This record gives sequence, structure tokens and C-alpha cells, in this order.
Amino acid sequence: MEDSKLPMALRSNLLDLFGQIEREFENLYIENLELRREIESLNERLAGEGQTVDGGDLSKGALKTKASHSTSQLSQKLKTTYKASTSKIVSSFKATTSRAVCQLVKEYVGHRDGIWDLAVTRVTPLVLGTASADHCSMLWSIETGKCLLKYAGHAGSVNSIKFHPTEQMALTASGDQTAHIWRYMVQLPLPQPPADISASLDDDVDFSDKDEADGEAEGPNECPTIRVATTTLKSHQGVVIAADWLVGGKQVVTASWDRAANLYDVETSELVHTLTGHDQELTHCCTHPTQRLVVTSSRDTTFRLWDFRDPSIHSVNVFQGHTDTVTSAVFTVGDNVVSGSDDRTVKVWDLKNMRSPIATIRTDSAVNRISVSANQRIIALPHDNRQVRLFDMNGVRLARLPRSNRQGHRRMVCCSAWNEENQACNLFTCGFDRQAIGWNINIPALLQEK
Repeated sequence: MEDSKLPMALRSNLLDLFGQIEREFENLYIENLELRREIESLNERLAGEGQTVDGGDLSKGALKTKASHSTSQLSQKLKTTYKASTSKIVSSFKATTSRAVCQLVKEYVGHRDGIWDLAVTRVTPLVLGTASADHCSMLWSIETGKCLLKYAGHAGSVNSIKFHPTEQMALTASGDQTAHIWRYMVQLPLPQPPADISASLDDDVDFSDKDEADGEAEGPNECPTIRVATTTLKSHQGVVIAADWLVGGKQVVTASWDRAANLYDVETSELVHTLTGHDQELTHCCTHPTQRLVVTSSRDTTFRLWDFRDPSIHSVNVFQGHTDTVTSAVFTVGDNVVSGSDDRTVKVWDLKNMRSPIATIRTDSAVNRISVSANQRIIALPHDNRQVRLFDMNGVRLARLPRSNRQGHRRMVCCSAWNEENQACNLFTCGFDRQAIGWNINIPALLQEK
């Protein structure tokens, strides 16, 4: 590696991507081993029971009864073991909900590399924003799936995107060691006839045979492109992995692999505070919707809560609830923080008493950037193993989004984002298969099934 001609930022990016790939393969390998063990165990039991039956004279009444009892026992064992293994390795039957509850509505295809992050604008017109490893950010029409605008001002992977609370401005963080603020104006296309929307929900639509690059020829090339930022924030010495607006939109916070988070003034682009204390690279940052609170996540297995409500005191609390990288920690509308980790757990915390979590969700795969719906507070978990699962704040599993060769994500799912303003498409996910997906989650039906 000493002789490498690649820039340090690019090398770091590559190493991180290879690490992600290795982790995904490792998860698949472990699941495969567990499945094989279960199959071998079932075969051994089957062979054992079969020998008992075959060894006797089945014309005798007693043996007939014994054989019948034995077969019944074996059938019961198979059912029990199958249920247990399905629950442990794949997912519980409860997670497989009907299509009426969770439906794929729209795919947003056009990025040339994996999509790390996505968000929905907070002012009208409501559009979807995506941040990709292809160095671009895109704004999409939620209804039609067409690209409306492309931001190409970064010189590295775009790792996150967040929208200003009241203005048409976006904040993006990048592997080029900067965060950019840029203004956008978009013209929404005319809505499609209802027939087209129902066709996209049809069972017969095959999503698996699409060429992964088919969006490159149409969507992005027709998009207007912005190449210059309104404001560039540069103080970090490493990849900027995430950024968010503080309440009011006058300040932003950025999180970096240089182990620090920075607080900037938007108008002057000056650095206001450097938040240090994490022992390893940061992975995410999030701001409270109504208070001057920031939470940062790190590979050091902790997340930190920074309090800027009192200008004279900037307190910090460290939370050590995980055993591996904390991939994200987010605020809810109430007084909770929800954290997700590579240790395959998600934990719900009470801001008033954060000594221990009030709920722990254990899963079978590393968890990436989670989101919590504002109204019903449903947590959407995007996983390394291509699944997306929904849980309530008590840790009860509500659903697993449909995924097969025909629909859903075909690679690691990186992020989820709720948008309850839009009835037809109220949850979005994105991943390494270069696509974002819009889902319709029938929340009343979901909660009724619980």
C-alpha cells in the first residue's frame, strides 16, 4: 500500500467499501452454515426415526401403532424445528405480512454507484433526495420516479443528504472532506394517470431482470445539473460521513472520520465548535427536531449526546450500550433516542434516563441508518442482509418489507427515511444496488395486525 498512487481519501473510501463487502459476505456465510447445521440435524433425526420403524414387522398391530406414533412425533419435531429455525435464521412468520400492508410503489433508478443516504424535502414541493458513492446527489419526483435535478459539486462520494427546515436548500457531506450547502429549484412533472401507478404494484412486474445501468441512458442525462455550492464547509481532516441542520436552520453539524464533529454557522460558514471525544471514526450525526441537541455515533461502539440549549454550558453524555460500531442514533419526536449498530441490535433510550435502554431489538444482521416515523413512531431497520424490518418503540416486530428476486433490494440496504406527508409513498429505502425504493406502508393495518 505504501507504493499506491491513489489519493488518501480514495484509498480510505475503497478500504471502507471492501470492509462493507467483506461483512456482507461474512453474514451470508454464517447464515449458510447455520442453515446447513439445521438440515443435517433434521436428516439425522429422520434417519434415526426411520430405522426404528423399518426394523420391525409392520403387520403387527402394536408396531403399526408405534410406527404411526413415531411418524406423528417426527412430523411434530420437523414442524417445531422448522418453525424455530425459520424464526432464528430467516425471520418469524409474523414478519411476513400481506402485500396489502407493505407494498413496493416506485423505484428510483439512475445513480451509477451505491446510494448511501436519502431524505425527503421539508418544504413544498415534496421531492426525494439521494446521496451516492458516484459523487452525485439527485432530487427525484416521488410520484413519477424521474430525476428532477442533479448536484455534482463534490469531488468524492456523497455520504449524506439533509434538507433545510424552511428553505429550498440541501446539505450534503462527502468523502472529499467537505460539506456543501446548495440551493435548488425543481419543477414537478405532471402526475401520471392512475393506471400507471396500479401497474407498478402488479404482481407480474419483474424487477430482477432490469439492467442495473438502464437508468444511466435516460434519467440523469435529462436532469438539470448544479455544479457549484452556495456554501462550502471545510475544516475536517478526513471523510465527512454525515451532516444535519440544527433546529431553525441557522447552524449545521458535520461528522467525520477525523473523529470530530463540527458545528458551523450557515450564514458566515465559520466553525463555531469542534466536538471531540470519540476514540474512532464517526459514522453519523442527527439533530433534535425542536431542541438544540445533537447525537453523534462512532465506530468506538458509543454514541454521544451534545447539549447546546444553554449557550454557556455545552454538556456531553456518553452512551455505551453497544458492542460494535454504532451506525446511527436518531431522535424521535418524543423524548427518545434510537440507536442501531453492527452488533445486530437496535436500542431505544429515554432522554430523561439514559443509563440503560428501555427496549432492545435483536436481529440477524448488522443495522444501518435507521429512521423513526413521527406520528406512530415506527422504526424502520435497513440491514446488511438486504432486508428491511419495521418495529415499534417497545421492540415488537411489526413487518418485514417484501423482498424476492422480483422486488426489493438486491444488495445491502444503507438507509431508510419516513415521509408521512405522502399517503401513497410513506417510506423510502436505498442501498448498494444503486436504487432507492418508495414503499406504501398501511400503518393502521400494520398496528391492527400487532
